[in-house]
Amino acid sequence: MSSHIICFGPGPKFKGGIAQYNTALARALKDEGAQVTIVSWTQQYPAIIPREFVDKASRSSFLEGYDIPVHYLTNWNAPSTWRSTAKAIAELKPDKVIIQWYNPTQGIPLNTIARYLRKHTKAEIIFDLHFVAAKEQSSLDARLTRMALRHGHSFIVHAYKTAEELKALMPDKVFEVTLDGRSEARSKALQSSGPKTSDPGPRTILKLYHPIYSLFKPDPSFDKEAWKAQHGLRKHVFLFFGFIRKYKGLHYCIEAFAELAKQRDDVSLMIVGERFWQTVDQSKLSTKLKNAVFGTLKKLFLKKADDERNYDPLALVGTLGIEDRTLMVDRFIPNEEVPPYFQAADTIVLFYETATPSGVESLSYNFKLPAVATRVGHFPETITDGFNGYMAEPKNIADMVRVMNASIDKPIPRENVVEATKSMSWANYAKAVLKG
Repeated sequence: MSSHIICFGPGPKFKGGIAQYNTALARALKDEGAQVTIVSWTQQYPAIIPREFVDKASRSSFLEGYDIPVHYLTNWNAPSTWRSTAKAIAELKPDKVIIQWYNPTQGIPLNTIARYLRKHTKAEIIFDLHFVAAKEQSSLDARLTRMALRHGHSFIVHAYKTAEELKALMPDKVFEVTLDGRSEARSKALQSSGPKTSDPGPRTILKLYHPIYSLFKPDPSFDKEAWKAQHGLRKHVFLFFGFIRKYKGLHYCIEAFAELAKQRDDVSLMIVGERFWQTVDQSKLSTKLKNAVFGTLKKLFLKKADDERNYDPLALVGTLGIEDRTLMVDRFIPNEEVPPYFQAADTIVLFYETATPSGVESLSYNFKLPAVATRVGHFPETITDGFNGYMAEPKNIADMVRVMNASIDKPIPRENVVEATKSMSWANYAKAVLKG
């Protein structure tokens, strides 16, 4: 009899990498023979956040051809839905519940949901950790994170750094790390799970990876040179893709590219993505009110340097005089429009300030793109300098220019990118999750 898996996280109607990840995970588990149901938020965050999270642009669904039910049940702003979500999941009698963890504020509803499931079901509760220490750390983050994660039997991490953060968050717990899903601690935890409140002992950390996205398919008929000519791109094209967030270091990317453009006239930069805090009409009264309340809360809980609502790196393009070298597509990119940007590029730019496993990195590997990246977070685990990309020192413009030049003068063979990522498939990932 096949396992019944609940994938809890944003469903496919939402924007962003976590929704794509949750959908890809559900598909991979289904491909391995599991019965899969997605249980999703209806609203992931407090209503005061002035941002649009729903994908209203894409026409296609990544679940087409898959018999995977999606239930949109959980509203952060309606506590009555938290317990009703837990009861609905329990009624499905799952063997495993995989919860996507990516924002500390969700610790409040997920505490209710995970605690109920831990007490009233025999399911293995697995938290799939996209980070533990938040990129914008507030005084409440660790408490909210611990509140939810304490209910997990097992944890998936995509980088050793995340495993260490988890151990530091709960120093009173014992953890056992496994690379393939097999674990004596995991087996014991499952045997003792169910309607009990006692601590089962060691928790398992499955050290896996961020799998290579296959949701976006390259177009075999794509005419790279014609597309580049149409968009005014020069011979060597660098790509920054995804939500524009300060931690992703777009300001470093633009400054480094401007220096590179002084040295050579055969380079272009594509900046493709939506400004994270500019997704709703800023002139609306409702938006202004949300901004005012949200801004007050940020001042209470965040260091001033971490408030990125006024972060505007795109202004640097004009300031540095590189408009003729830069293609800016400042909007959310629907699913159907994603492939051409990756197929036209030669190199993905990942000059992050801090990094947890990156969906953009995984997406670029599906198009066999080498990377230029900073030595932060997990990048040294996935990028071998000189083999499938080039590594620069963080916050060092001169070193970033050096690796951009190296990517042109000593181009990385696309075969190397394939070789470096051949074990990072969703199939292998799903197999490891299903073990135990």
